[in-house]
Amino acid sequence: MLAVVPRIVWALFSLVGHTWRFEVIAEEGVEPCLEGQQSGNYICCFWHQCVLPCMIYFRHSHAIILISQSFDGELITRILNLLGFGAVRGSSSRGGREGLLGLKHTLDRGGTAIFTADGPLGPVYRTKNGPVKLAQLSGKPLGAFHLEPAHAIRLNSWDHFLIPMPFTRIVVSWAQWTQVPENLSAEEFTQKREELNAAIERARVRAYAHLGKAME
Repeated sequence: MLAVVPRIVWALFSLVGHTWRFEVIAEEGVEPCLEGQQSGNYICCFWHQCVLPCMIYFRHSHAIILISQSFDGELITRILNLLGFGAVRGSSSRGGREGLLGLKHTLDRGGTAIFTADGPLGPVYRTKNGPVKLAQLSGKPLGAFHLEPAHAIRLNSWDHFLIPMPFTRIVVSWAQWTQVPENLSAEEFTQKREELNAAIERARVRAYAHLGKAME
């Protein structure tokens, strides 16, 4: 399964993904990361439901993604490798410290880290501590974005996982970047986590509005 399934998924996903049309919007004063852009030295955060369009949007960035230490995680890692991404293993529930240190090493070398802010298990639309901890460790800014397809299948899962339809338009909405100082009190840490959470949600709301869709 590990030898065959990732290549089949990669082939199908690449074929459909190349039909998607990305449209970038951003809050005033925000410089977004563009499709096809080489990696920069920062942390990009989004909700777990956007994994599929994110993989195509960032496919040329050579970014590193945090993937859970599970069998499903191993399958995803092999698919990501075929798409040109790197991966470190860990999650908020298992191997979190090792995963954060792996991402920090990537950032220290000038690379890009991509983070599903609500983790592998949710709750949906709620930022975990990991992105803010990584920003503290690395001194790198946190980017907040959302990818919303005009037409997609929305699964009945905890994250309302999105499977964009072929040839659909996908709005990539960017919000303000979050700067995290190295030294924070517990209260300040919570404030930064809520600041990042609010930024990703603003990006999601703007994407829905841009497409003229009702919020779900």
